[in-house]
Amino acid sequence: MTQADTAQRTREPLAANIRKATPADRQRLTATMARAFDDDPIANWFAAQDRRRARRVYDFMDAAFQITRAHGEVYTTDDLEGGAYWSPPGKWKMGVLQQARLLPAMVRTASWRRLPAVARGMNAIEQKHPHEPHYYLLALGVEPDLQGRSLGTQLMAPILERCDRERVPAYLESSKEKNLPLYERNGFRVTEKFQVPNGGPAIWLMWRDPH
Repeated sequence: MTQADTAQRTREPLAANIRKATPADRQRLTATMARAFDDDPIANWFAAQDRRRARRVYDFMDAAFQITRAHGEVYTTDDLEGGAYWSPPGKWKMGVLQQARLLPAMVRTASWRRLPAVARGMNAIEQKHPHEPHYYLLALGVEPDLQGRSLGTQLMAPILERCDRERVPAYLESSKEKNLPLYERNGFRVTEKFQVPNGGPAIWLMWRDPH
């Protein structure tokens, strides 16, 4: 078998059983998501870039798990090879109490010194968030060695099928341009490219009408 044949086989679609994540999955799934987001621009803008950077990205993804797991719409595979973190309609915006509970994780990620500037940048992203009822994909990640093998599509499928069934849109923000084709294949379209202030990256705002 040639090297090209081996490379082609490793990119073949990988069938996985998709299920809802449980609290017991938190640490292992967060570790997977931290590896998936290790080179993500928004995660690395939020996380202080110091000798603890990798741990800070882990804390960033742990906060994402906590935000969405409360709504019961976190999806993974049996082997925790990736995750799709959703918020249902009307639940994407955090209340004051939830923000207070997450403050320690935010400090661990951004550091006290950077937190005010990062918070203002995140507030600017929030102001772009549509108000029409929708499912919000906060994070989608796959183990780096398994990316490009349809796991992302499979992880999104339970909610996207529900969107179509219930006639409800979906929304996400992506800070990696190379991921846009994946989302476009699943029905999303770019509505705006937005530059996050305070040193943040460019992000693409994407909307999906029900099919």
